[in-house]
Amino acid sequence: MPNVRLAGRYAKSLLDLAIEQNHLDTVHADMKYFQAVCAQSPDFVNVLRSPIIKADQKNAIVLAVIKDAVSALSLSFVVLLIKKGRESALPEIATAFIEQYNALKGIHQVSLTTAVAISDTLKQAIETKIKAETQFTTIELTTHTNEDLIGGFVLSFDNNLVDASIKRDLLDIKKQFLSNEFVSKL
Repeated sequence: MPNVRLAGRYAKSLLDLAIEQNHLDTVHADMKYFQAVCAQSPDFVNVLRSPIIKADQKNAIVLAVIKDAVSALSLSFVVLLIKKGRESALPEIATAFIEQYNALKGIHQVSLTTAVAISDTLKQAIETKIKAETQFTTIELTTHTNEDLIGGFVLSFDNNLVDASIKRDLLDIKKQFLSNEFVSKL
């Protein structure tokens, strides 16, 4: 089971160490790489979380996967976590590090879901509009497609959700008809 508090503490330690050694951006890139590896390979995450596989075998597997792709600081941090038996929390630690890095740098994560893929010019226009409305200086816009929305968009950022989709409108209309709001007004 993921331990968010533990992941936050280890991520904070790594963040402080990276700042101290002036390798903050390098370690951030390493954690993004590690997060992408974990997202693309559920088997890799299963190896990290397996109680059957011994620590030295996990160390060899992790080194084979990330040794040439990450910095020495990130690699030594991962090796230390494996020695301490905390390798199962590595995906959450990477996520927590990225979140803390974004908070430190003032970067806001914005997620946009649409029914169809949007063009780069539209993405730029949306980023500009979000920056103007929210006073964010830096945002990372990630886009997703979900055909179930039918049309419109769903925008989420900083625990806010803006659902301007056709699907949501249709569900609201259905709810109004089922509750007979209009019958009592006749």
